[in-house]
Amino acid sequence: MTRQKEKQSPVKPKNGGFTLIELLIAIVILSVGLLGMATLTGSIVQKNKFSNDLTMATTLAQDKLEDIRADGYASAASETKTACAGDFSQYQREVTVSTPSTGMKQVIVKVYWGPSDVHDVELKTILCE
Repeated sequence: MTRQKEKQSPVKPKNGGFTLIELLIAIVILSVGLLGMATLTGSIVQKNKFSNDLTMATTLAQDKLEDIRADGYASAASETKTACAGDFSQYQREVTVSTPSTGMKQVIVKVYWGPSDVHDVELKTILCE
């Protein structure tokens, strides 16, 4: 019996590395993910700024309403739109006082901000004699 040598096909050893196409696909996927995160971050910053402005405008309107309540029914009067004092000059405040019925005054305080006063907050209350 003769032993025949088995022919083995030459097989290259596996390196365990990545091909160029695999790297390009990974880079594209990573780039899309990072671009999405950058867009999301910009949106969050913009919404946070709007939220801060809304809170400040509401606080300025509430402060004015508190001043009007403290002064009393007799001294409640309308005011034209004017810029707020101090660090709040980008906000404008307007007070409208009307008399819906005898012995009652409706007070509306509006605070505007943004380019061309695009945004506003309006608070209302009723004062009685």
